[in-house]
Amino acid sequence: MKTAPQVLHDVFGYATFRPGQEEVIALLSGGENVLAVMPTGAGKSICYQVPALMSGRLSIIVSPLVALMDDQVAALRTNGVDVACIHSGLSREDNVDVWRKVMAGEIKLLYLSPERLMTDRMLMALRDLEPAMFVVDEAHCISKWGTSFRPDYEQLSRLPELFPHSVIAGFTATADKATRADIAQKLFRGQGRTIVHGFDRPNLRLAAAHRSSWKPQLLTFLADKQGQAGIIYCLSRKFTDEVAAFLLAEGLNAIAYHAGQDSEQRKVNQDRFMSEDAVVMVATIAFGMGIDKPDIRYVCHLNLPGSVEAYYQEIGRAGRDGLPAETLLLHSAGDVALRRQFIENEGDDAHRRREHKRLDSLMAYCEAPSCRRVTLLSYFDEVSAPCGNCDNCLTPAVLVDATARAVMLLGAVRGSGQMFGAGHIIDILRGAETQKILERRHHNLPGYGKGKAWPKDDWQGFIRQVIAGGYLLVNIEKFGGLNITARGAALLMGEEKFLHREHQARPASAAAKKRAAPDVGAGDVTLLSELKKLRLGIARARNVPAYVVFPDSTLIEMARERPSDLDQMSAIGGVGPKKLKEFGPTFLRAITEYVGG
Repeated sequence: MKTAPQVLHDVFGYATFRPGQEEVIALLSGGENVLAVMPTGAGKSICYQVPALMSGRLSIIVSPLVALMDDQVAALRTNGVDVACIHSGLSREDNVDVWRKVMAGEIKLLYLSPERLMTDRMLMALRDLEPAMFVVDEAHCISKWGTSFRPDYEQLSRLPELFPHSVIAGFTATADKATRADIAQKLFRGQGRTIVHGFDRPNLRLAAAHRSSWKPQLLTFLADKQGQAGIIYCLSRKFTDEVAAFLLAEGLNAIAYHAGQDSEQRKVNQDRFMSEDAVVMVATIAFGMGIDKPDIRYVCHLNLPGSVEAYYQEIGRAGRDGLPAETLLLHSAGDVALRRQFIENEGDDAHRRREHKRLDSLMAYCEAPSCRRVTLLSYFDEVSAPCGNCDNCLTPAVLVDATARAVMLLGAVRGSGQMFGAGHIIDILRGAETQKILERRHHNLPGYGKGKAWPKDDWQGFIRQVIAGGYLLVNIEKFGGLNITARGAALLMGEEKFLHREHQARPASAAAKKRAAPDVGAGDVTLLSELKKLRLGIARARNVPAYVVFPDSTLIEMARERPSDLDQMSAIGGVGPKKLKEFGPTFLRAITEYVGG
């Protein structure tokens, strides 16, 4: 049996693992159930593909989308792996042929949708095969605590009883503490390890601004991004079409994508985005899950997302190759009102409370007076130092000392028992005479009525900044009550100060042009462009995304190192034996001709 490093090198063409991968691989290879939370672009697929190939037995990969399954299968096949998928997009004959190969032991990795896996017929057939491992990708979809819950995913909670001798693994980039606990309970009854390898994506530049006039704001953001692929998210289908038409008129290669288009049109648009280098995809949230395009250089939101989790997942589609990428979130009071309306029309009371508090947390991020990365990561219980790579770090806002007002706020939270949300706390501070206040005698609290000078909406923004600063947290599991953190306690004791950012206009391009350059020299740019053209031609001929041939990071290394023979080519990261044999001579010839010319 090959070791994990041998499989990594001999199959995938890499010499070393990325941070965090070896730990997860060792646990799965040792027979432990694992929930792995890793940032997008950290290489989650390697974490389950390597142990699956090491086991020599059948492993089932549960994936939510047909397009994602097809892309991963295509990528594995180019590396020489016997892998297949069964889904509704294939003919019955093709699906039957795949199953015969699975039964014969010729296929070791089988991709299935949750709906296909959890049929009685499939489960009965798999019991006889005793799979070594079940891998649930996008595992947050199994949890009602999460923001992307899918009822068909919840059926996967039956797997521990149906296959008690199989290892079960879940992978996600988006899960807070409550969601992680729920996933672990459902996937393996808590009998396993939860590994959190951080949420930070330091290559992403974070920025947010109030949306005043979206057209000039968007053009300013895109001004230095000509020739780059990116995604622009919009809330409605109508607005998506409007933005795409506007960008086309401005000379950009823009495509619209939303659920109002027929499935064939969406497929054509998605294929263009995956295959071409410089496409601007203007889309609703109908687009994105399973998009494994590594060279997306920016993600812009022209409307407020639904939650921090949704926002994190959507910006995570940028810069998966590890190279610099930018994000911009434009928001308005109208967005907040619309999101509140959406929430009121879905789920039960408990669900609505959770979603309102999630939206509060997102607004706290938007209102953050200091480093956005600190605010974003704190939502996922991760501590970070100021990043120096967000709009607030690069162009610091003017802050005023509002310690006294923050102490007033925290005093009201503490005095009322740390059980209530922002609305009730604001009522206390503004001296309202609600039934809730009178019944609980909160009108007798020392801070009652002391905050009348500030209107309700001003208090709401202030509280969001206090939350963003880490002095308060929203306890989603306890009905959204505000809780005082250790930092908040220090503020109450006079050991901390609170600096408040008053609303002020700031251009969307506040991050200026301080962008780290890709790791390729100026003299290699032309060669890199030629290699990308060559890759695109091969990808189109095979009808696969360009990265399936080689990711950008591999082409950049080729352009920089300029290998002169196949031995040198084999040392390039991402050039495994199968790709070396299949594509090596073609790319080597292009490099030789460029150098010789």
